[in-house]
Amino acid sequence: MAFGMTPNYTVDLNLENLTPEQILALSVDTARQMGWNIHLISPAGFIAHTGKNLFASRHEITLRIDDGLAQLKSQSLGSEIADGGRNKKNIEAFVTKLDEARLTHTPEQLTQLYEELQPQLAPPEQDILSNPPPAGKDRGVAGLFIPRQGYFITPLLIDINIVLFAIMVLSGANLLLPSNHILLQWGANFKPMTLDGQWWRLLTCCFLHIGILHLLMNMYALMYIGLLLEPYLGRLRFIVAYLLTGLASSLASLYWHDLTVSAGASGAIFGMYGIFLAMLTTKLIPKEVRGPLLSSIAVFVGYNLLAGMKSGIDNAAHIGGLISGLLIGYLFYPGLRQPGNPRLTYSTLAVAALLILTTTVVAYKKMPNDIPIWQKNMESISDMERTAIAVLYLDSTATKEKWLEKIKDPGLTHWESCLQLAEDSRKLKIPAELKATTDKMIEYCQLRIDSYNYLYRKIAADSTLEGEDSTEYYKTRIHEILQELKPTKKRK
Repeated sequence: MAFGMTPNYTVDLNLENLTPEQILALSVDTARQMGWNIHLISPAGFIAHTGKNLFASRHEITLRIDDGLAQLKSQSLGSEIADGGRNKKNIEAFVTKLDEARLTHTPEQLTQLYEELQPQLAPPEQDILSNPPPAGKDRGVAGLFIPRQGYFITPLLIDINIVLFAIMVLSGANLLLPSNHILLQWGANFKPMTLDGQWWRLLTCCFLHIGILHLLMNMYALMYIGLLLEPYLGRLRFIVAYLLTGLASSLASLYWHDLTVSAGASGAIFGMYGIFLAMLTTKLIPKEVRGPLLSSIAVFVGYNLLAGMKSGIDNAAHIGGLISGLLIGYLFYPGLRQPGNPRLTYSTLAVAALLILTTTVVAYKKMPNDIPIWQKNMESISDMERTAIAVLYLDSTATKEKWLEKIKDPGLTHWESCLQLAEDSRKLKIPAELKATTDKMIEYCQLRIDSYNYLYRKIAADSTLEGEDSTEYYKTRIHEILQELKPTKKRK
């Protein structure tokens, strides 16, 4: 299997005893017998495409004749990265047919064929086979980042992602693993913030990446599906589908994850693969190429979904993008079947956009978001905690009455308020992780209340309380709970 940015296969034709004109006439006649679409004929050769269908025939055949030597090349036209050996098969089929035709044509017949071809020869100023190509036309790998006919939106999306990542790194983000704080500053998806009025994060997160490796892998996947799909969908369908599936993937992530910072283009990319999978289950694509494409795309999607089950990967976004892509692919089907019907094209686009946008708005408004309330409650508890703890650091000259007064208020009154606020927080719709933290906070506040009550009684009794001194017990338990309440660093 040939594999590369532009798969191709080239051979030299062995046509001794024939003039360049006879070689050209025989080759053009053979190409026409094979049903190829010849776009240019000149004394230096011809350029043909192997068919009209986008997926069944995306190869350009070029014959170049120079100093009696003939070279034949089959090259993919940009809708594939791996050609499955099809370029080689094109050449082998042509050579077989050419050898057969040579046996049935005399030199005189070939000369006659060339004379018939002469009116069809391109004028010198249009003969791109004889004239060197304009500077910069052969872009190579760089062409993958430059918009062109049939591949316009994809390179723009790739460029935007790369530029944004570069600016983020130049602004101080870590090249390999940007911090959650930086990602949130740049628009990553995070449920407490996104649902708190920052809805735009549903889209901005699709253009951010968590490190250079994350960026490179996503851009390669986007380039591959863009080369396959954009020529068929066209610019408008492609960009609309990309944004809609990106939105759907972010919504799925928002629904599934409560405290995950999510970023990356993979949800939208999975959406484009979903569209392609939908098309591969219809008759839009010829049967002979449908099977191999369906197998390769299904393996890619399946592998990445399995890999996404590992910790740190937002598989919810992948699945959300894939499902929305399948749905949009089927919605696009009527318009794709009738490409000459613009009304059908725009109506199917409108239906897809209305469906995804309506679902997003309704889900966004209905999705519970008590996490900001919980966070504000915890901040209030922290403020009251500082005031209550300050009681323990009264001036050494403070009287007994002053100590007792301060222990009761603000000490005990603040701790009782903290306990009430923690218990109220427990009733909120928050994830299990925060509920566990809240339970620990309730235990902590109750322990503080018990310790302050003990301290009050001890001071009031002038340290003559009966039984064992519990000061060390409270100190040890409070320290243990504070250690358990410390946040652990977790990378999503």
